[in-house]
Amino acid sequence: MGTMQIAILGAGILAVLLLLIFALSGPSEAKSMARQLTKLKYRHSDSDNVRVEAQMKKALSARRKTTRPKGENMTKLEILAIRMEKTGKHWPLSYFFYAMGGLFVVVAGLLLFKGAPLLLCLAVGLLVGAGLPHFVVGFLINRRISKFTASFPDAIELLVRGLRSGLPVTETIGVVAKEIGGPVGEEFQKVVDRIKIGQTMEDALQESAKRMETPEFKFFCITLAIQRETGGNLAETLSNLADVLRKRGQMKLKIKAMSSESKASAYIVGSLPFIVFGLVYTVNPTYLAGFFYEERLIIAGLGGLCWMSIGVFIMAKMVNFEI
Repeated sequence: MGTMQIAILGAGILAVLLLLIFALSGPSEAKSMARQLTKLKYRHSDSDNVRVEAQMKKALSARRKTTRPKGENMTKLEILAIRMEKTGKHWPLSYFFYAMGGLFVVVAGLLLFKGAPLLLCLAVGLLVGAGLPHFVVGFLINRRISKFTASFPDAIELLVRGLRSGLPVTETIGVVAKEIGGPVGEEFQKVVDRIKIGQTMEDALQESAKRMETPEFKFFCITLAIQRETGGNLAETLSNLADVLRKRGQMKLKIKAMSSESKASAYIVGSLPFIVFGLVYTVNPTYLAGFFYEERLIIAGLGGLCWMSIGVFIMAKMVNFEI
């Protein structure tokens, strides 16, 4: 490969990766605008309810600063270890690197055996080896979080029944850990184990919320924190929270059903060119061999990938809703 071909190939791969990153990122500008408007409301409003809410938010913010788990400035390996733990599979971190190395060797070896240039083999092998394990880990995390979210209202209702029967909060959390299976039982059992070794219930819950990063569990932790700050009927508050979480789940299912057609179209349109390319290359490799060494065909192929990435970016933003 010449210098111009290497530069074109590198620029095309970088452009595709940047477009995919932008497609999968959330709408941060809307969140920033909402935070600014909320600050203005708390600063200039004369309503008593708004002032009380502002004071409550300050108290919760101060509590989170004091109960934040250690390791805020974590290394990449620590973040990766937490991601592996979120899958619930109890896989060691070495398995991740074994999978990366194995995929890199297999993909690069197959392309090299098919006669592809060495630089292209290394680039594609590195892309697949580094990207596919992260995709699999992310898929397992999302699946576990979905199971957790589906069972979490049942766990809160069981907690409410325990509180109404006169049990303390810590003991009812232990009952939920034993009675509810799946990710909810595992997370509540971890909370119970932390309480047994000397952590406070608030610290144990905040650590689980930091690792799970689900709005539903954060709502639960904030509800308990507000109840400790202001008092009141905790059972009634948690019952209302369970009802809100169930309605939130129903709204998510409605949005998923409404956007399923667009997602299916995106999957089909995005995967069809690669499937056709692979089938044609398998039947007649010489017909498409020019895409790996001829400069004009490389430019055309990378241009097509960029346009496809733009289409995926637009369709992902169209079906991305926040609840």
